This record gives sequence, structure tokens and C-alpha cells, in this order.
Amino acid sequence: MRIAIPKETHPGENRVPITPDAAKKLCRMGAELVIEAGMGLGSGFTDAEYTDVGAAVSNDRNALFSEADVLLRLRKPELAEVAMMKSGCIHISYLDPFNEHELVEALRKQGVTSISMEMIPRTTRSQKMDALSSQANLAGYVMVMLAAAKLPRIFPMMMTPAGTLKPAKVFIIGAGVAGLQAIATAKRLGAKVTAFDTRPVVAEQVRSLGATFLDIDLGDTGETSGGYAKELTPEQIQIQRDAQKDAIAESDVLITTAQVFGRKPPVIVTRDVVEGMAPGSVVVDMAAETGGNVEGSVPNETVDINGVTVIGQGNLSNEVCRDASQMYSSNLFNLVEDSWDKETNVFNIDFEHDILPGCIITHGGEVTNETIKKIQAGES
Repeated sequence: MRIAIPKETHPGENRVPITPDAAKKLCRMGAELVIEAGMGLGSGFTDAEYTDVGAAVSNDRNALFSEADVLLRLRKPELAEVAMMKSGCIHISYLDPFNEHELVEALRKQGVTSISMEMIPRTTRSQKMDALSSQANLAGYVMVMLAAAKLPRIFPMMMTPAGTLKPAKVFIIGAGVAGLQAIATAKRLGAKVTAFDTRPVVAEQVRSLGATFLDIDLGDTGETSGGYAKELTPEQIQIQRDAQKDAIAESDVLITTAQVFGRKPPVIVTRDVVEGMAPGSVVVDMAAETGGNVEGSVPNETVDINGVTVIGQGNLSNEVCRDASQMYSSNLFNLVEDSWDKETNVFNIDFEHDILPGCIITHGGEVTNETIKKIQAGES
């Protein structure tokens, strides 16, 4: 089975789908692996590192798409790339299927079996394939480092002959994978950390990292079966805004990580609250690229609001692209290996599988994911 890995072309994207270590494993499984020339350079992997483990290198991007049985990617494909794929090809990458209606339709018409890395179910067995979590983990670390670089003071307490410097106060909203890593990183740097999440069940995790959990009574909240926070009502969002206002005003750094899977994120920090922070304070809005948690944040820009630095940078894990590539590559390889038929050396599409059906979006000229099928049909 011919597995092709084209070079990522999204501006500024330095992560790669498969590292040489994973490429070696794919070749050992019996795959015919071919990469596009220069595919790994963004993360510092040379073509020679891939050929040394058994992969071939091609300069013909069009042939990579048209001759591939399996395409392993990071970013979603362009429509022109879908048109080059042969019917029956398996394409695995992020797809954003909740919002990319035209792309899903193009994949269906082309007869491509598309697998969305965002839709990997959150189960114990699939943890090693969960790319959303692996990349969010790194994003949590990066957010704290960005804030530390912009804050005009240090994070830890420091006692010197010249006097004592108090620790910076960091307030983190959202204690999912990214939020918990942000808490852990800020604590390691010596900051005094407070965190809030709509799911009371994570309070123990927050406290276990040495942070203070801000208790806000929002009534019935909880989490979805997939482990995500449930969407709040407008009334609950207002209660949260009011209750966290003082904690934000007292903080040197505010980090927001609140996202609702497949939907626009909630605005949980209004502009007047940002303006109420002391000049020199820093805000990092993880959700800026998809709509923003913070009113006034700008996607992929750093702006000043009344003396407060507001960072809206997207693709945060790309800042540590070498490690991000290693983690995503491992997720991708584990997904392929799990469904690889060792006798015939093919990727086996099995709708009785416990993981695949939930993340296959199109197959055999049909939209097979029931949730995406309803969205494509215009149903709520």
C-alpha cells in the first residue's frame, strides 16, 4: 500500500505529519512510503533521514496525490488537492468537519475515505491517537512562555539584598489539557496560580498542581461524554464573568482556554474587564483564532488595550514544532498501526472497529459520520 506524505503549505506551518522515527516504523510494517522533497525541513528533518529508514523522496507533488492509497497530513487539504486524489484513497488529517462543508462535500464526491484527527473519540484505548490533546498540551506550555516573555516582571518570588520581589499572579480559565499544562508550567516558573473551570470535577486536578481553584456556582454544568465542558447558557456566562472579575483585576497574567468543540468559543472576558487590569499585565487568548474568549483579542496578533498586552496568537504548538511534530506523528502512526492488516499490508476500513467509525467522515461516496451528515443536510 502506497502511503504518501506531502509537504505542508500553510503559511508559517513548521510541524510535520511524520518524523523519521515513525517513517521507519511504517516501512517496517510493509508500507511503500514516499514523502515530498523537503517535507520535514520545518522541524529540522532532512530528506536523507527519511531515505535512511526506507522512504522514497519525490519532487512531483501532483503524483503524490494522484498515486497515493493513503495520504497522511497535518492540515486539511485544499479543494484542488482533493480533485487529484483517486477514488478509494484514504486521507487522514485535521479536517474541521463541523465548519468545512464544501471540503466534506468534495471528499464525498471524489470517493475519498476521509478520517478526521479532531474526531478521534476520547477513550482510554484511543489516548495514544488523540492529536487534539497532544497539541493542546504543548499549547498550554507555550501560552505561559509567551506571557512570561511579555510580562515586565518575573514569575517567581525572589529575595535579594535589594528587596523581595513578590511572585506574579496568574489566572487561568479552563482546566482541560491546555489549561492544566499552563497551570503546571506557571507553577514551575514560580507564579501564584488561580484557575477556574465550569466543571467542578476538575477542581481536585487544579489543586493537585498547587494552584487555587476559584469556586463559582453556575448551577448545572458538568462535561460531555467526550470529556469536553458543556456549553453554558447566556445567564451562566454572565455569572462567570461577574464572579471572576476581581480575580482578573488582581492578576498579572490572564490565560483563557475555553473552547466548545465544533462551535464558536464563548466570550467570557469583556473589554472593560481587560481595561481593569493593571498596565503591563498580559492576556493570552487561546481561542482568538476561532472567535476568541476575550473581547478585543485579534487572531494572530498582539494588541494593546489600555496598557494591557493581549496575545491572540494561533497555532501555538507550532512554536515548539519539533516536539509537536513528534507527538502528532506518534498519534498518526498509532492510528494507522491500529487498523493495519499485517498479512495484506493494507489499512483496513472496518465500521465495526471501536475507534474508526467515529472519526471517518466520508467513505464510498457517502458522508458516514451521522453528526456531520446532519450538518451537511442543514439540520440542527
